[in-house]
Amino acid sequence: MIVPSIDLQGGRTVQLVGGRKLALEAGDPAPLAARFGRVGEIAVIDLDAALGTGDNAELITPLLRTARCRVGGGIRSLETARRWLDAGAERIIIGTAADPELLRRLPAERVIVALDARDGEVVVEGWARGTGRGVVERMAELRGLCGGFLVTFVEREGRMVGLDAALARELVDAAGPARLTVAGGLRTAAEVAALDAAGCDVQVGMALYTGELDLAEAFLAPLAARQPEGPWPTVVCDEEGVALGLVWSDRESVREALASGRGVYHSRRRGLWIKGLESGCTQDLLSLELDCDRDALRAVVRQHGGGFCHTGARTCWGEDHGVARLARRLAERAQASPPGSYTRRLLDDPALLAAKLREEAAEVADARDPDHVAAEAADVIYFALVALARAGGRWEDVGRHLDRRERKVTRRPGDAKAGQRQEPNDTHAKGNA
Repeated sequence: MIVPSIDLQGGRTVQLVGGRKLALEAGDPAPLAARFGRVGEIAVIDLDAALGTGDNAELITPLLRTARCRVGGGIRSLETARRWLDAGAERIIIGTAADPELLRRLPAERVIVALDARDGEVVVEGWARGTGRGVVERMAELRGLCGGFLVTFVEREGRMVGLDAALARELVDAAGPARLTVAGGLRTAAEVAALDAAGCDVQVGMALYTGELDLAEAFLAPLAARQPEGPWPTVVCDEEGVALGLVWSDRESVREALASGRGVYHSRRRGLWIKGLESGCTQDLLSLELDCDRDALRAVVRQHGGGFCHTGARTCWGEDHGVARLARRLAERAQASPPGSYTRRLLDDPALLAAKLREEAAEVADARDPDHVAAEAADVIYFALVALARAGGRWEDVGRHLDRRERKVTRRPGDAKAGQRQEPNDTHAKGNA
């Protein structure tokens, strides 16, 4: 797979040749992150922090809410590493500071060790000094302490002269269970496909920015290597991973979907099909993903309107259910709920809603029987969702916060606030079981 790269210097997106010479500027990284993030993880590299001339943290932090980001550049201490992980970075990239003592104090699966190599030798200090050590040797020393390696072929970086595929395949073996990403010189989608087949990802910048490599072609390369012309089966899912339906995609539809951020597919009857163009049931494309066998796609979308199916149902298998369905209905009712309904009353009376939230939270805390706990938890969730709808929030926002908290490596004690701790009311719980 490809990992699009956003390199930041002086508050703007740049591409350098050989890590030094400015080749182009691409301005604000936010729209780039939104577009690149539709094909998976992106790499965000703070060149100023790497060089010790400042940092671009204020630019990077909002990008973590836009895309799944690997953050690198200037991460030389445990404090800095943990700060980026806590902020929501999918992974962090650590370069010359990657020693075993530091790596052992971090979650290995979220750390990528960056090694810069010229003709197979590890180089440091802005690629100016050779270390006399081979990149394979250095990888062997750090195996088991990280979840991935990023190897940059310095002599090819920014020059679009093609990757050293033979060396890349050798490095895949050297990486062991860690996932290898290579960078430096990528030029064609065929290279992406070949390296993906070898178990290697490719970090790419210059070729994308200059238009030499098309984002859709690079993304589809592993899929096209198996079935060159398509169309490819595409499972459409909502933010919760619920399957809405099965459609087809081809090169044209994928290119349009990635460029526009909409749900766009291939219809064997109509050709290019922009979902909802006629019905109004449009989709925002959140991401496109290849499956593990590289023979199908998954489109993750935010569905608008009545539903995905032509029957008006939420899915092609009928209506969905559970918390996500309730959250969506309450969000709709926040805009136009029937007069006199209880939901409308709660929306119009913040004091009542606050009281019910406290009441139901206490009841779920006291409950013991599994079914009783489930029933009381359902009440809490209902009232919490009303509060969310009133504020204009979405259920997927809750999930996003939970995911970010799971990724935090710095933990608070989680003790009750002063005056809030109370012993469970066992009598009350037994009486309601």
